Amino acid sequence: MTHMTTDIRRDAAATTATATGRAAEPPVLLRTTDLVKHYDSRRGLWGRITGRPGSLVRAVNGVSLDIRRGETLGIIGESGCGKSTLGRAILRLHEPTSGSVVFDGAEITELGRDPMMKMRRRMQIIFQDPYASLNPRKTVEDILIMPLKLHGLAKGKAARDAAAAMIENVGLKTAHLDRFPHQFSGGQRQRIGVARALILNPEFVVCDEPVSALDVSIQAQIIQLLAELKRELGLTYMFISHDIAVIGYVADRTAVMYLGEVVETGRTRDILAEPRHPYTQALLSAAPRLDEPGKAARIKLTGDLPSPLNPPPGCKFHTRCPHAMDVCRKVAPAPVADAQGHMAACHLIDGASGKAEAPA
Repeated sequence: MTHMTTDIRRDAAATTATATGRAAEPPVLLRTTDLVKHYDSRRGLWGRITGRPGSLVRAVNGVSLDIRRGETLGIIGESGCGKSTLGRAILRLHEPTSGSVVFDGAEITELGRDPMMKMRRRMQIIFQDPYASLNPRKTVEDILIMPLKLHGLAKGKAARDAAAAMIENVGLKTAHLDRFPHQFSGGQRQRIGVARALILNPEFVVCDEPVSALDVSIQAQIIQLLAELKRELGLTYMFISHDIAVIGYVADRTAVMYLGEVVETGRTRDILAEPRHPYTQALLSAAPRLDEPGKAARIKLTGDLPSPLNPPPGCKFHTRCPHAMDVCRKVAPAPVADAQGHMAACHLIDGASGKAEAPA
């Protein structure tokens, strides 16, 4: 992954360069509006033992995003910021508390069981842990054929032929169909996870940190595989990661999350070249730079990520922000965007230009 870190800005610019010359952007495939996912802590083990009134865990707190057909939207942020919960809420693996999710014109939060079952053929997920997400008692063939059976798409020889074709598409062999997950390496297991997600020929795939559990030497292979499948199958990705180098390599646009909220969005190359939110600036300063070592000073944040049980008032980042002002502690900042759609929610952003101002 060293080459990804070294060339993060150059590769991100190359990925998105063609988009700037298009007469019209692709249509929006998926849109979330004020999406919220809260959990009642009384339903947890501690709440059941003590019987005490619980508090709401504000895992996702009013996220609005657009994902255009054929693009990769990167979701970046620290562990615990709500990235994975957002992906699962979009797919209704976790039911949203409130808000809207519109996929190809359909409001999926209002769909009943049968219509949602049909919609799931078009929306799939690749999980983070390639071992825990695979049934150890099932062969690879069983794992891949099960989605086809559930949706009534194929059975018997037709299902096996589809599984064989897909396993070859992800770089494995048909002989692997008769093996069990424990007989594979971590990278091979993740290839099986990719094959399972794509066996239904979906249009949209949530990639939930698909390489974070893998050795560094294997990560680039899986990322390259996902990029090739995206081109061949015309897929749209939401790519979740805590690694800014990975996001810079794969994403056309990026959304930065902090404590359940999106604090900055824009074209990946713009965010990498000119991060506007102090949190994004801190994330980028922590990424190793072999091409320009020492050019930017490391921004060290003090304190820990606040608890989603009791988030701070005003700007959620003010407890760790080196530029925090009095207004930050009292008033939540409104998102401000420039003409290119580069948005940041920060009181330091000038509303007229959309640029970051130096703190007073």
